[in-house]
Formats: sequence, structure tokens, C-alpha cells
Amino acid sequence: MNTKHVVVMGSYVADVAFRTTKLPAWGETHMGVEFKLGPGGKGSNQAVAAARAGARVSFISKLGNDPFGDLARKTYREEGIDTQYLLETESATGAAAIIIDAAKGENAIIVVPGACYELTPDEVDQARSLIANAAVFIAQLELSLPTVEHGIRLAHTLGVATVLNPAPACTLPETLFQYCDYLTPNETEAEKLTGIRVASIAEAEQAADALLDRGAHNVIITLGSQGAFVKNATVSQHVPAFDAGLVVETTGAGDAFNGAFAVALAEGKGIVEATQFGCAVAAISVTRPGTAPSMPYRTEVDALLQRR
Repeated sequence: MNTKHVVVMGSYVADVAFRTTKLPAWGETHMGVEFKLGPGGKGSNQAVAAARAGARVSFISKLGNDPFGDLARKTYREEGIDTQYLLETESATGAAAIIIDAAKGENAIIVVPGACYELTPDEVDQARSLIANAAVFIAQLELSLPTVEHGIRLAHTLGVATVLNPAPACTLPETLFQYCDYLTPNETEAEKLTGIRVASIAEAEQAADALLDRGAHNVIITLGSQGAFVKNATVSQHVPAFDAGLVVETTGAGDAFNGAFAVALAEGKGIVEATQFGCAVAAISVTRPGTAPSMPYRTEVDALLQRR
């Protein structure tokens, strides 16, 4: 096992971001403030976050042979991410339309996964030896659910620590929870999974208990500006957020947290310290526009951690 090797299985889509002062109504055209095109997708963003935070990262996904796919390949070359199991298909690479409030930095996103959604369990099996030698395996829900479940189960069976970021929110099969060493929903996703509204620390603990009861081994509920709540059989702790400066855009903050959390676990940090590390990375990311481009480098994260 490589103690600093993180394998990310997940989506890549091109982020097509529009900054605007308001959402148009159906049938209405509204002039926006700014437009940007960049690499995105939860899996890809988490891979970039993990690489910049100091891990050796391998990314398992599927791309089309098109300009959006070429943008991904260029990104991984620049970030030093291993792509031996980044497969190709004739289908088009996916895209995400991101609408950003120009004043608040909040976002609404529509994702069409495209090529990455064609990744199959059999193709994941091709990466068995790669996964077996990793310290941490992390996945999200922008791939087909059977593929996600297969990957998490395979890694867990191989003795690799598994992180499932259940985003975007959906109903999960009960058989999946037992293979999740770490489950990392945000408030919305925790409510979707448990039916418990998460608007306070106490409610976060209730939702975490419900997820532990369903078989997850450790639960970390991310709470945006409130930080995160950590719960397992022996730990029940709120981890406050970091103040890294003015919030510019919250897109990608969850991916920043998850990629960094996986790195900290791979380095042998305990669950609370790993959560603090993830919160620090997320705090820096929201002070910058974009998703993958907003991910901070390790020196920046260490500097913020030293200030607390």
C-alpha cells in the first residue's frame, strides 16, 4: 500500500459557468455578468484537490474524444494526475451548466454526465491492482449507481479505506452503507438519505446517528459556513469552519473538502484532524472563482492551519 496514494473514481464534465445578477424565468433572456469554461465534475475536482494537497492521485473515469475531453487531459497532465485508467468512448464528454449569483457567490448547477456515465463495473475491475495498492479510494454519485457500488465494494473488500461522497443526493441501496468506511454528505444529502432536516449541529448529529445505524462506519456531515460534524462509535464532534477571507464562489467547496479529506486519511491523520484539513482546503477554495482552478496548494493549506 502506498500511504499517500489516493484513487478517485468519478465524473469529469466541462464546467460552463455563468455569473449573473438573477435567474431568468422560463422564456426570459437575461444578460449575464461573466462566462467561463473550465474542467469540472465532482470526481475530477476531487482529484485535483487531492493532487494539490500533496497526494499521488490516480483518476478512474471515461472521456469522449472531443474538445471537452481534451480539456480534461490537459488538466491532468498539468496537475500530475495518473490517467492509466482514464478510458475513452465515442460518446460526448459531459458538461455542467453552473449559474452563479454575482453578489452572493451561491450556485445552481445542471449536470449532464455524458461519457463518464458509461464507465462499467467490468472496467473498474481492470483497475483492481491499482486500487489494491492505494491508501484511500473515493467515489461520488455522478457515475451510474451500479458502478459506484461496485467500486466501493471492491476497494473495501481489498482492505482500502473507502470514502463515499453521496453527491448529488439520491436514494442509496441499503447494501452500500456497510462498504462505506467514511460517508461525507452535506446537509441536503444527509436529509435526502435520512429524512432528517439538518439545520443545526444537533440535527447533524441525529442524521449522522441514522447513517451509522444503516451501516456506515464513520460519518462526516459538511455544514458549509458552520464547518462539519464528525460521528463514529467513539467520536462525536463539531469541527468549526475556517475563515480564509471573502467568499467569492461556493462552487466546488464540497469537492475541495472531500479531496483534501482523502489526502489527510492517506497520510494517517485521524478523522477529526482529517476533517479539519478538509475544512481548511474548502475555506480557501471559496475565496476564488471556479471549481478545479480554485483548489489550493499544500503550502497555502498548511499556512491556514497554523493560524488556528
